Amino acid sequence: MQGLFDRFFNHLKFERNVSEHTIRNYRIDLAQFLDHLAPAAGDGNRPEVELAAIDNITIREFMAGLYAKGKRKSSIARKLAALRSFFKFLCRERLIETNPASLVSSPRQEKRLPKFLEIDQVIRFIELPDTQTDLGKRDRAILELLYATGIRVGELVGLRVSDLDFSSRMVLVRGKGRKERRVPFGEKSVEALQAYLEARERLLASPPKSSRDHPALFLNYLGTRLTTRSVGRLVEKYIKRSIEVSPEISPHTLRHTFATHLLNAGADLRAIQELLGHARLSTTQVYTHVSTQRIMEVYDRTHPKA
Repeated sequence: MQGLFDRFFNHLKFERNVSEHTIRNYRIDLAQFLDHLAPAAGDGNRPEVELAAIDNITIREFMAGLYAKGKRKSSIARKLAALRSFFKFLCRERLIETNPASLVSSPRQEKRLPKFLEIDQVIRFIELPDTQTDLGKRDRAILELLYATGIRVGELVGLRVSDLDFSSRMVLVRGKGRKERRVPFGEKSVEALQAYLEARERLLASPPKSSRDHPALFLNYLGTRLTTRSVGRLVEKYIKRSIEVSPEISPHTLRHTFATHLLNAGADLRAIQELLGHARLSTTQVYTHVSTQRIMEVYDRTHPKA
């Protein structure tokens, strides 16, 4: 079974151009499914799994186990999506005749509105890093760029220095499926990025010696590329320093804040879709619900006969 998984992941990477983040999650999901089918013995060996023995009932039992463990519906839905994609690949390779996961319904998702910060909150949050230090300059540039562009954290850490165009104030972003888009950024981001780029030279010179032509835009103190997890920890650090920001806030919240503020200011939904890199307009439309909820809160608070 592991050999089939490896073929599937190569298919995702080289034929479908799926992001490393998605492939990493699918690895976890399929490994959990394999543990459900054939738990490893004490010596680390596990029994062989016959593909023909896997049907929709098997997959429903796996999902039932996830429900029993209290897993969120969004997590269970992603695991089902991984299984559907895997068995679809096996059908394409003519290793099985039908996709058993296609007969299993996805769990009904909770309607959760994205969290976002108010304008004054996000400004104060972005200004928390100590720009007297090199890492503080980097952190300020990261927070400025996340809010100014609405890009995903995975897209942020994938940026190269050459992706920045200060003359047009645009950044080249590689999104899901490696689709490229150009996103504008404002004057505050320009100032923060230019201050950081000077500090970046010093980070490159830090021990251990790094390659002087390292392409990554955002570096850690060792002079190597930041990871998505590092950015998550960075944001958590500043959340702890802020008395105004909820501990539930994450780097993705700055993306939601970006979209919500644009919509509240009258931006066209199609333009927001393009900036966010959403493949479907329906994905972007969640922000219309946020905006409507905001309007109702203002109405209830201010109208004398609300």
